[in-house]
Amino acid sequence: MEEETQSVEQNSNNEVVDPAKLVKKVRKSRKIRKGRRKQNVFRKTFRFFMTLFILFALFYISKMPQWYLPKDAYTKANSNVIIIKNNKIVKPHRVFAVLKIHKIPNRPIYMMRTSQIENDLKKLKPVKNVYIRRYAFPARLVIILKERNPVISISADEKSPVIGAFADDGILMGQDFMPLPENLKTIRVLAQTNGENRYTVWTNSRIAEIQKIAAYIATYAKEPIEYIDMRDPNNVFVKVKSVRIRLGKPDGNLYERIERISSILPQVKYMKTKVDYIDVSWEKVNYIKLK
Repeated sequence: MEEETQSVEQNSNNEVVDPAKLVKKVRKSRKIRKGRRKQNVFRKTFRFFMTLFILFALFYISKMPQWYLPKDAYTKANSNVIIIKNNKIVKPHRVFAVLKIHKIPNRPIYMMRTSQIENDLKKLKPVKNVYIRRYAFPARLVIILKERNPVISISADEKSPVIGAFADDGILMGQDFMPLPENLKTIRVLAQTNGENRYTVWTNSRIAEIQKIAAYIATYAKEPIEYIDMRDPNNVFVKVKSVRIRLGKPDGNLYERIERISSILPQVKYMKTKVDYIDVSWEKVNYIKLK
């Protein structure tokens, strides 16, 4: 039994290999290696040309005119290139007047600096702050204005148009920005246009005082104020819807005198005779001036 097992092992070890199969196996292995070399060459060639294509495409795209602002962007109003937002007081032509002093850089818009334009726009009196956003492809600028809040508008007399307006921070906006939009409600004040008491020399405290006077009158008269006549600083008049009111000199007792309006104004409304004005300029005495 042991001799038979040893004989089988010798036969398996001394098995003769078929030359045809061996050649076929070697050729198949060589063919696989050759195919792999071709695939490697193809991949490297493909990557090379793809890299060249991508670089060329990036270069071509970077040179496209859509990345650049048009040369006439600052001189020709085009709502698709220069977009202005939140400008209730500043008209678009005022913004373009500032833009015209700047040159359009010969560079893509994403490389453009806008800080100088923002600083120049802030020099416009109604402008409190400016934000400029740059958008590419197509290149365009979005100018977002944060305007001041006008609280007092100035006129020379009852029939004259508004020639200026004060903001809540005391900044005077000139006639270039008038008239104000109708939805911006202000206290209309008749003021001197020249002399020592002209409105151009008013301080922030004077602006705050006028606002306080208007608030008191609106509270006690319960009527909308049409204007406050401060052309004579020692003899102030106020026109509400139904009648004029003489306040006199704005001294320390002014607000006490304004409080008396609530008791005398209802009487005036029922009078058949036309009233010129109510006089509360005297201490503890009210007068009704008839026409």
